Amino acid sequence: MRWSGQAVSGATDDGALPGLATSEIAALPGHLRTVRSPEFAGAVFHEVLAKSALNRVPGASSMPFAWTVNPYRGCSHACVYCFARGSHRYLDFDTGRDFDAQIVVKVNVAEVLGRELSRPSWTRECVALGTNTDPYQRAEGRYRLMPGIIAALARSGTPMSILTKGTLLRRDIPALAEASLRVPVELAMSIAVGDAELQRSIEPGTPSTRARLETIAAAREAGLEPDVFLMPLLPGLTDGVEHLTSLLRDIREAGARSVVYGALHLRSHVKPWFMEWLEREHAELLPLYRSLYPGSASSAPQAYRMELAGRVRPLISRFGLERSGSSRTRTLAKQSEAVPPPGAPAPTLF
Repeated sequence: MRWSGQAVSGATDDGALPGLATSEIAALPGHLRTVRSPEFAGAVFHEVLAKSALNRVPGASSMPFAWTVNPYRGCSHACVYCFARGSHRYLDFDTGRDFDAQIVVKVNVAEVLGRELSRPSWTRECVALGTNTDPYQRAEGRYRLMPGIIAALARSGTPMSILTKGTLLRRDIPALAEASLRVPVELAMSIAVGDAELQRSIEPGTPSTRARLETIAAAREAGLEPDVFLMPLLPGLTDGVEHLTSLLRDIREAGARSVVYGALHLRSHVKPWFMEWLEREHAELLPLYRSLYPGSASSAPQAYRMELAGRVRPLISRFGLERSGSSRTRTLAKQSEAVPPPGAPAPTLF
């Protein structure tokens, strides 16, 4: 793999490294090298050899899929609200800037996945991508891990679903369309912010909303049926009728099949990062958020969620985006409106 002007640090002969001399990471099994490139200013890529690719979802989980694949850890999309920030703690990284800039790349993930899918014990259950960090973040333009993953899943007869904010998906639309002739392929684009200035502020590393809508249109033109995840909806920022009406109209015109919505969740490892952003960018909303998410609360209260449903659901129906879609989409739609019992963790929806 060629990196123009790259800088490399850290190397190992036995595939495991107890620590980097740069002190950027305490321990990273399977580490090959650490790479910086002027094409990705501020980002550090830790290339690793993965021992496994398939991750089994715990049986007690409410998620409508049993297996996931995550080619990257950390995400340059840098969404302030991202629930997956907590996963970086296990690498001795912080959940703020490190999550945005210290990206772990499983360079052999497609090969490992192919071996795992060829096992006689594999039952060809649906595999979900994009459930933790985005498989089409900017690094995918260089590492090109997804084409191999898509090919391995299709070749083995394994259904797949992909959730992304990344317009790099367009590169792989032909491969996905071909795969859909052999196995079920579900696509979903995450779009929750129609205002361009707000979108750049809260999702600074993502493609624009317009570019994502154009990606939906391209997928639809290729014969695929993309859904949209309208989440998280942000109190006082993106949950108003005017904003929702405009965005849902654009989503319908792009050709999306259906829309799933959900209110913001603020887990303990996300809340400080998010509240810091809110104080800096929209300090006038601090009292509202403190009332909706007091103390350790991660879910908005039932009263707010019912009020939100009263605004969103009629609009989804108005624009013809309430169609049932796949079983995964139906299940996520139900979860987005569910109110967990006191003390229960909020569902992971985005």
